Amino acid sequence: MSLPPVERQLIVFDFDWSLADQDSDRWVFEVLAPKLRKKMKELKKEVQWTDLVAQSLKELYDLGGKREEIEDALRIMPFHPAMIRGTSALKSRGKTTFFCLSNANIIFITTILKSKGLENLFDEIITNPAEWDPSGLLKLRRRVDPAGPQHQCKVGCSPNMCKGDELTAFLERHQPEFDRIVYVGDGSNDLCPVLRLRKQDVVFCRRFRGLYNLIKPYEEEGRLRCQVQYWTGAWEAEALLDQL
Repeated sequence: MSLPPVERQLIVFDFDWSLADQDSDRWVFEVLAPKLRKKMKELKKEVQWTDLVAQSLKELYDLGGKREEIEDALRIMPFHPAMIRGTSALKSRGKTTFFCLSNANIIFITTILKSKGLENLFDEIITNPAEWDPSGLLKLRRRVDPAGPQHQCKVGCSPNMCKGDELTAFLERHQPEFDRIVYVGDGSNDLCPVLRLRKQDVVFCRRFRGLYNLIKPYEEEGRLRCQVQYWTGAWEAEALLDQL
């Protein structure tokens, strides 16, 4: 890959399986309450995912799960040193704005980032809101309130958030436009924002996950405007980041 140098660059990171090397929603329950994790798997097709995680957090609390245990589980979640190196080096070079766009939640993301010394990596994080209540319950809700107006995404984003709309809104808030946008993603819900990228932009797509399976036909049929670079392990992502 050879990308020309630019003066103003945006890098957008999905979080689970893109920046981090695991899925934070699932990981917490795999570590602390495997029976709840099994129940989540069984209910996944019936209950909207963010609602299901919120429900499972309440059940974990009712079983005696403590805030400290959740935080400890998040701190030990797999996160590759190569990704820490690659993002830190890119940040230190300047000229790049960092934006996190994730279907996880703000507590999981910020707890993990802080544990890796990356609490100042992102200029903005858009995700599902969550907060600890005084009793130690983690209260999670959808970014798009189910009681209010819903997004109109036709690509396939989940009801809690349209990542394409969120990227468009971010770009409108941060004028003038960026010389280049780099999108690092892996999941099927990353397709919508990727389809909005321009020819000078690039997606770093993780192989063998949802986005990879969806993006291949677009690329092969010439329906994708942006450039595509594939990676599997974080060490390969680091090599791509080093070229920015």
